[in-house]
Amino acid sequence: MMVERGGHKGENGKLLIVGGSRDYVGCLALAGLAALRTGIDLVYIAAPEKVAWSLNSYSPDLITIKLPGDRLAGLHFNEINAILNRADAVLLGTGSGTSPSTKALFDELVKIKKPKIIDADALKLIDPLALKNAILTPHKKEFEIAFGEKPSRETLLKFARPDRVILLKGEVDLISDGRNVYENKTGNSGMTVGGTGDTLAGIVAGLVCQGLDLIEAAKLGVRINGLAGDLAFNKFGYGLLASDLLDQIPEVMKKEVWQSR
Repeated sequence: MMVERGGHKGENGKLLIVGGSRDYVGCLALAGLAALRTGIDLVYIAAPEKVAWSLNSYSPDLITIKLPGDRLAGLHFNEINAILNRADAVLLGTGSGTSPSTKALFDELVKIKKPKIIDADALKLIDPLALKNAILTPHKKEFEIAFGEKPSRETLLKFARPDRVILLKGEVDLISDGRNVYENKTGNSGMTVGGTGDTLAGIVAGLVCQGLDLIEAAKLGVRINGLAGDLAFNKFGYGLLASDLLDQIPEVMKKEVWQSR
């Protein structure tokens, strides 16, 4: 059930993204703007200060929390924890890198009770079997690193739970809550371009912030991302960019979600 529209700023969903490093900035913008395009009101991004300032220069729509240093670290936990109560869900790992100091931070953040979307580098740093109230979004190699087994329908059913949903990205995406495995066939080969996984994570996180349960957010989110990619492919062919998906997300939302509300 998605939140009711209207009311005051923030009542339609607020997302906190924790990520970024000296080498990765744009992925945070893609994830944050994709989340906003689903209809949520606010996106906060906690990132190393130079990354955060770069995001502010790129988009006025993203609120940044500027953390000292070049990478995320355990010493940032208190500052991030102070704003957690503002968020409906947390997206971890986008562009974060895999340093031991970042792992120390994520080891604390995964303990929070709020819904968590675990993406990108965070998948390499945390113990997935300890996660609760989370959606994991690995591709095949990330799944193997996280769980120690090759991905298949059987291993998805083995490791997924209703409170630990796995969204396995691939030519055909597979989504499981440990009870069933669902397929998503939207999307196209032009979406191998970098960044489409970041838009996916942002969309899924945006849907969670609006009240969808984990499995429904994962199923709908990957469908929306794929359909947005299909619209972008119709315009740009193999020259599409991940940023081209952003303007298509509301078009898909109109048909898939908003017209039924």
